[in-house]
Amino acid sequence: RRATPRKPSHIDRTMRSLRELARFASKVTAAYPTATGALASGNSIAPAASLLQRRVGITMSAPAAVEVDAYKVGDSTNIKWHEGSVDTATREKAMNQKGCVLWFTGLSGSGKSTVAYTLEHALFQRGKVAQVLDGDNIRHGLNSNLGFSAEDREENIRRIGEVSKLFADSGMITLVSFISPYRKDRDQVRDRVGDKFVEVYMKIPLEVCEQRDPKGLYKAARAGKIKGFTGIDDPYEEPLDAEIVMEVAKEGGDGTLAPPEKMAAAIIEILEQKGFLSA
Repeated sequence: RRATPRKPSHIDRTMRSLRELARFASKVTAAYPTATGALASGNSIAPAASLLQRRVGITMSAPAAVEVDAYKVGDSTNIKWHEGSVDTATREKAMNQKGCVLWFTGLSGSGKSTVAYTLEHALFQRGKVAQVLDGDNIRHGLNSNLGFSAEDREENIRRIGEVSKLFADSGMITLVSFISPYRKDRDQVRDRVGDKFVEVYMKIPLEVCEQRDPKGLYKAARAGKIKGFTGIDDPYEEPLDAEIVMEVAKEGGDGTLAPPEKMAAAIIEILEQKGFLSA
C-alpha cells in the first residue's frame, strides 16, 4: 500500500526557508559585489540603494551625525532623534528641485489661497512637486481642536510651521496660506525653517479685502456675529521684511489686483532666481 506523504514539519519549513534565503543571498552577492562588500565592512548603503544610484545617477550620502539632547525635548521624555538613510540633498536631486516654504500671509480676502493654488498648478505644469497647506483646510483636521484666541492662533501657526518644515525637508515646494496675524509667530517659523523660508506678503488694503469679502466674513464681523476677526477687532501685524510683497497698485497697475496667474508667474521667477527650481 502506498504510504501517505508526510506533511512538512515546522523544522522542515524553517530549513527550506533558510536554503531559499541562502540562494537569494548568493544571487545578490553576484549582482552587487560592491554593495555587499560595503555591507560586510559596516557601510550603511544597501544593495537597493546601490541600484538606485546606478539607475538615477544619485550618490546617497550616509546619515550625518546629529547632536541632540537625547531623551528630553520640551515636555517629551524618553525620545531620541532618528536620522534616516536618505538625506534632503538626495531627495532634492531626485526631484530636481529644492524644498522650501512659501509662507503666504495677509488679511482674509487678500488672495492668499487663490494665488497659492494658482502657483501650485503652474509649478505642477513645469514638472515640479508642490503642495498647498491652506489655513481653512488644516482646521478641518489637524487643527480642528483650536479656536481663534491668541493662544490658539499661536499653536495653529506652530503646528503648521512644523508640518511645513517636514515637507520642505522632503524636497517639497510647500505653499502655506495662513492669515498668521502675529509677527512673532511667523518669525518663529522662519527660525525653524531657516533659509528655505520665503515670506509672501499679500499687502492688500483692508478696504479692498472688505469690498471683496468672498466668504461674507467681514459683513458678519461688522454685524458683531464674529468676534476677534483679524482686521476688525483683532490686529494684523504686517511683515517688516518679507521676501515677496504683492500690492494692489503695483501688481494691477491701475489700482486693481493683478490676475492670480500673473502673480504666480512673478513668484516663479523669484523661485528660479533663488535656485529652488533645480537641484
